[in-house]
Amino acid sequence: MTEPLLNRERKYWWVSQNQTFKEEFEGGYLWSPRRNNNGGFNRAYENMREMAPGDVVFSFVARQIRAISIVRYCAVPSPKPEEFGDIGPHWHPTLGWMVSVNYKLLSNTVEPRAHMPILGPLQPNHHAPLQANGDGNQAYLFEVPKTMAEVLIGLIGQEAKEFALRTYAVADVATAIVDDSRAIVNWENAEQKKIEADTHIPETEKVRLTNARIGQGLFKQRVMRIEKACRITKVSNPEYLIGSHIRPWRESDNSQRLDGGNGLLLTPTVDRLFDRGFISFENNGSLIVSPVADRLSLDKMGIPDIGFNAGTFTVQQKHYLDFHRDMVLLKRSH
Repeated sequence: MTEPLLNRERKYWWVSQNQTFKEEFEGGYLWSPRRNNNGGFNRAYENMREMAPGDVVFSFVARQIRAISIVRYCAVPSPKPEEFGDIGPHWHPTLGWMVSVNYKLLSNTVEPRAHMPILGPLQPNHHAPLQANGDGNQAYLFEVPKTMAEVLIGLIGQEAKEFALRTYAVADVATAIVDDSRAIVNWENAEQKKIEADTHIPETEKVRLTNARIGQGLFKQRVMRIEKACRITKVSNPEYLIGSHIRPWRESDNSQRLDGGNGLLLTPTVDRLFDRGFISFENNGSLIVSPVADRLSLDKMGIPDIGFNAGTFTVQQKHYLDFHRDMVLLKRSH
């Protein structure tokens, strides 16, 4: 018997994919930048980090809902997909969020503008996907209320009901986790190749940067000058601890990759949760548990809930934790 994954309420999303539907559909994902081209906050992009396994997504393309999908796994940080080519040349930065989804192309497409008397009153008051005339608003991802989603599923018909109402379990996301982990490894491999190809970096420094990627070597030694044990489990034996980057290695420059102030000592399981944004810390030491994290699994791993305090951080660590909360931590509004 598989463990149910949906111990949280399912959400419903609307994605506008006029530019990238073909690439995203064939790749089985959604992708967006993290910020506007001026580096500012974007609600549509922030929605990506709120998506969780089992959520349902409606794909809006050329004024029609052409596909629906179910989220397979939580968002992972990802560079702009190579297959996008010249699409979105002004996106800033090219680093963004990727969410694995299982698509179903619809035989009965729906044109929302023909149903606005019904759909209009059901839209959210803010950040609605549709204009009053039924045309799409200029943004990528919108959350839609359950009542609106149910009407959309009804308009599409039986194929949508059978697909969207299935219940996801741990076994259903296993392949997605592997795919997403591979995506991060490929990104880090690309960063590693840049280091190896840089003739200005001495060979000894290249070795240190490579070891820092896996939380060992000089970086771990520098972290150990600040940290004495895992912040969560309190394990203090260095053999069982990783020098975990607060600002991830893949998103750091070479100086930050070796900065002991950019590190915590964590056991491997806690390191994984921290690196993927399932947990973080406030600057005062309070543990933050992402709402998209599976609480049943966290309990089995001995991860405490709200109220746990991991202790004080240095000024440098607080600086890096600001980045972690802003750019790594997964979120989910209620």
